[in-house]
Amino acid sequence: MILVGIEEADNQEDADWLSKKVINLRVFDDENGVMNKSILEADGNILVISQFTLHASYKKGNRPSYIHAARPETAIPLYEYFCKKLSEGLGKEVGTGEFGADMKVELLNNGPVTICMDSKNKE
Repeated sequence: MILVGIEEADNQEDADWLSKKVINLRVFDDENGVMNKSILEADGNILVISQFTLHASYKKGNRPSYIHAARPETAIPLYEYFCKKLSEGLGKEVGTGEFGADMKVELLNNGPVTICMDSKNKE
């Protein structure tokens, strides 16, 4: 499951970088129990859910601000582009949530692995 937050400064170059990184990241166990396989090698599936709250700013006051989250007219096309690039890289369709919907999503983590990736912090 990928929770993706899009900010106003994001563009297709960011989506290209992130989709390649996700497809090739070795986070699945090999036959020795070592995280050494990509989602391609594990023949896995991807579910992408838009999550603007990932860009919450909490530095001032106690109410989060979402000022850096992209507006729908920017975020929706970039979200769709990102999903398309993932689909192409994976060689199969990716599942998606409904952009902007109030969805109930359950996640059952297989191990304590959660990775935050930021296309603005590639190094």
